[in-house]
Amino acid sequence: MIPESLADVLTKNGLITAFVFVGVLVWLSYLLSERLTRGHIHGSAIAITIGLVLAYIGGSVTGGNQGIADFSLLAGVGIMGGAMFRDFAIVATAFGADVDALKRAGFVGAMSILIGVVLSFTVGAVVAIAFGYTDAISISTIGAGAATYIVGPVTGTALGAESGVIALSVAAGLTKSVLVMIGTPLIAPRIGLNNPHSALIYGGLMGTTSGVAGGLAATDPKLVPYGAMTATFYTGVGCLLAPSILYLIVRAIVGQ
Repeated sequence: MIPESLADVLTKNGLITAFVFVGVLVWLSYLLSERLTRGHIHGSAIAITIGLVLAYIGGSVTGGNQGIADFSLLAGVGIMGGAMFRDFAIVATAFGADVDALKRAGFVGAMSILIGVVLSFTVGAVVAIAFGYTDAISISTIGAGAATYIVGPVTGTALGAESGVIALSVAAGLTKSVLVMIGTPLIAPRIGLNNPHSALIYGGLMGTTSGVAGGLAATDPKLVPYGAMTATFYTGVGCLLAPSILYLIVRAIVGQ
């Protein structure tokens, strides 16, 4: 048990406690990735999976609706995982991208990003409809989640989706990320994924930065920067298109 005095300090400094908690969780996840999967499953995917499990446990134990943040000791996680820090991280990622590097990928590289976002969104939307969702907001949120687990929450928040639907969008993105990590080394020889140009296109089509980075690391570490670069742009394009143009298209089709 944590001494009462220490618990008081950690509770009063909730945001700092949240950073320490998440830092330890990420460190442990990368350790598990290295020791148990030899890097085939990226540490970020393991961290997100553990986070989802902890959120479920937190909600079940406390009866609340904020997951692990319902424990007073970890209330800062709710702030750290809120919209402000999420949007800050997305903007920071976008500012870190090199536009000139994307230009060097050429027209095919740029088109791969657009095709990848639209294709993933469409597949996710079809799955959402197949599972009984009929409103445009839910369909678009889950479709965006199929793009990446970042685009899903951004879209859901912008459109006012229910928390359960946003959680499903994260789960869809996480599933895609893990599949890309595991599948990339298996299909790489068959699709010619062995040079920087093909890695640029692959990153644009798949889009999930952690999935592409983990998969390419297991295939050829030298290809990681190229695939991760277009995958980063993919996230930005998805955050722009999913809650706007793609949502309007879905709304026009389903009529609500």
